[in-house]
Amino acid sequence: MVGCSVTSAFPLFSSSLVRRWLLAGLIACLASQTAWADVPRLSATLWQNAPEQTPLPRKPWIIHDRAIALNLPSLQTLKDAAARPHPPLFIELFNGLRYELVIDSTISRSNDSAVVRGLLKQSDHGDFIFYINGTVMAATIHVGHRLFKVEHVANGRHRLLELNPAKLPPD
Repeated sequence: MVGCSVTSAFPLFSSSLVRRWLLAGLIACLASQTAWADVPRLSATLWQNAPEQTPLPRKPWIIHDRAIALNLPSLQTLKDAAARPHPPLFIELFNGLRYELVIDSTISRSNDSAVVRGLLKQSDHGDFIFYINGTVMAATIHVGHRLFKVEHVANGRHRLLELNPAKLPPD
């Protein structure tokens, strides 16, 4: 076998056949990358609807309310002041209103808390402020003249509220 090439020892592995297989493999890899590149990345929502536990007594200043469950990986990303740029993150309010968050400022503390401020991308007059401590969040969201709150109820459960500012009791 001294001085023998691979193609003469193994006739199935002729150099043209090997080149064809390598070329076919390369084309298949490139085609799969191109096909996946057009698929949009799934965007995360900060919360989703949760099953209702015990209904709370209805106060006259509450227009809408519902139970929500926070998306904990998204919450963790929000608390990270060094996470720039943030991946697209959305909130869904009532009646299908969905807004992308534009984060202006994140102040993180060593005690696993953060204050996050920003604007709502699809609104001319929309802003938010989130107060996060561990897995608990309180929030105030303005969309035009509408006012929304996220309140922690108990045991990690949260509620999204739409409030009527004219009917709110004085502080």
